[in-house]
Amino acid sequence: MTKIFLIKPYWFVHGYIMTGEPSKVVVALSGGVDSAVAAFLLKSEGWAVHGVHFLLSGPSEIQQKKTESVQAVCSFLDISLQLVDVRSSFEDLVLRPFTEAYFNGLTPNPCVLCNEVMKFEFLSRVAKEEHLPFMATGHYARLLLRQHSAGISLLRGRDGGKDQSYFLHRIARDHLGKTLFPLGEKKKSWVRDMARKEKIPCRSLPESQEICFLAGGDYRHFIEARKGHYAEEKGAIIDTAGTVVGEHRGAHRYTIGQRRGLGIASPRPYYVKEIRMRTNEIIVARREELYSRSVLARDIRWIEEEPMSGENLLAQIRYRHRAAPGVFEMVSPGMMHFRFHEPQWAVTPGQAIVWYDGDRVLGGGWICREHEKDI
Repeated sequence: MTKIFLIKPYWFVHGYIMTGEPSKVVVALSGGVDSAVAAFLLKSEGWAVHGVHFLLSGPSEIQQKKTESVQAVCSFLDISLQLVDVRSSFEDLVLRPFTEAYFNGLTPNPCVLCNEVMKFEFLSRVAKEEHLPFMATGHYARLLLRQHSAGISLLRGRDGGKDQSYFLHRIARDHLGKTLFPLGEKKKSWVRDMARKEKIPCRSLPESQEICFLAGGDYRHFIEARKGHYAEEKGAIIDTAGTVVGEHRGAHRYTIGQRRGLGIASPRPYYVKEIRMRTNEIIVARREELYSRSVLARDIRWIEEEPMSGENLLAQIRYRHRAAPGVFEMVSPGMMHFRFHEPQWAVTPGQAIVWYDGDRVLGGGWICREHEKDI
């Protein structure tokens, strides 16, 4: 263990920070291997662990399997379990915005939104109600106490292939200050091996889906079922020269960079470049035409101090995008512009842009359309 001395000693252990000896902690358990191993590690190190499982909207059979898995894990670890029904809030705060975004021509990222408005908010409530000073999740991210201030820095997880800091950039600073990420220094392969070695009962469950409430299904079917007949509104597919090259069956069915399902006969593939909901048109172009240097973002959240306009930073524009360098500029309060040094492919309104200084998360915002800076 490495001691970092500020006002009083702190210990940096497995990617999280604690004061003094192990204490009490509430762990969010999803039913998957990551959160189960996180709880196992904490208990193994002497923490008094209280498990909580949030009941979310989704196919009932999937939710039942998750709940049974969580119950098995808690029984195996001999820890308490609290089931919290948050379906109503999940509907209002995540599912409705998810659906509306697509019908507004955006491609949302519900995992980022859920972490901000649901998971950590409700986890913090449980911690307060149960008088538990810490809370933990199975995210692959790290926290580090800043040596020259009283704040906490959020860092990328050590496993580059599983790093989830992108999804956590909007978490309130107060929440991060009492959060533990036991898997921050671990690789996914190590976590699987640990679950197998210790015979943790969740080990045979399949890997969790990126969007939990879809359960591997098509988002189009999901949002159309919620919207009904309104979803069937056909329109023109147009190239950048203004020529009609096809017909779509609802602009909400398309995302920036999409190639499959366009139904256009052409010797070279077309990709979706723009979604125009007001005119019900899909604009397509060749792959090379989807590269752009410019990104406009709104509703910014900062974990660290806000950078100076003109500062060089790294930016990541979707989960699997490799962060690239560019220049940060303020447009107006709550509106930022970022210009990459090199063009990036398929900048997508509705996704998050997250700014980094090396592995350290500075903050981020929601990518918006260029015309929104004038609204």
